[in-house]
Amino acid sequence: MEQFTPAQFRIADMHTHIFPSKISEKATESIGSFYDIQMHYPIGESEYLRKAEQKIGTEKMLVCSVATTPKQVCSINDFIAEECRLHPEFYGFASMHGQFADIAGEVERVISLGLHGIKLHPDFQRTPIDSPDSYRIYEAIEGRLPVLIHLGDYRHDFSHPRMLAKVMRDFPKLKVLASHLGGFAAWDEAEDVLQGGENIRFDTSSSVCLMSQERAKRLIGKFGTDCCIFGSDFPMWSPSQEAERLLSLGFSREEYENIFWNNAQSFLGF
Repeated sequence: MEQFTPAQFRIADMHTHIFPSKISEKATESIGSFYDIQMHYPIGESEYLRKAEQKIGTEKMLVCSVATTPKQVCSINDFIAEECRLHPEFYGFASMHGQFADIAGEVERVISLGLHGIKLHPDFQRTPIDSPDSYRIYEAIEGRLPVLIHLGDYRHDFSHPRMLAKVMRDFPKLKVLASHLGGFAAWDEAEDVLQGGENIRFDTSSSVCLMSQERAKRLIGKFGTDCCIFGSDFPMWSPSQEAERLLSLGFSREEYENIFWNNAQSFLGF
């Protein structure tokens, strides 16, 4: 089996989080508390992200944050847009909340700000993927913007993979980035009910590091190496370590080229 290093590939990290300086330490700590894990980086700021990604030469980073209340939506989107203006390597996804008063209007605004998609975290927002509130968001973005959705949690049922399968049947033109190989801590269910396709890509964040190599390779193979993309979930994990874990799975050079760059580039068009 040929051994590869990150330096041999163009890399796009399609799942990272950044926060404003005044709340970055608290926000990072809060994520660690929610999942009961030790965060790899104590502060989720853009400069920490950029330094971490420089170790593997990452060229493009999808950056996002999550509005846990409707009133946070606009300020988060302004923050992400400004960070993308300052750092051209950033590829910004806006936040949205199903109870935001003017979803359609904010979608127009985030497009005008140059943001490229929407990030939803059903467990943080306590809003099921297939709820009427979530459907209002999909109605506003279907055919216009992709959505990055956190999937799976053994403690809650807001983000179960079966819900995504239903959403994709109801919104056939919705482009979805399915986080965590389709189901953080719910990979059996993801394997059963989800599949690769034209309008879905599965990111590898918070998944490969939490399962055996055999399971990770089987799941990526099931969804298709043409439908999976690299994600680190910074600041939760180290981008360089996550890249090395992925490279240990034994895929071919062409498959790694697809996972690290080609699949995301063609799906998102950056």
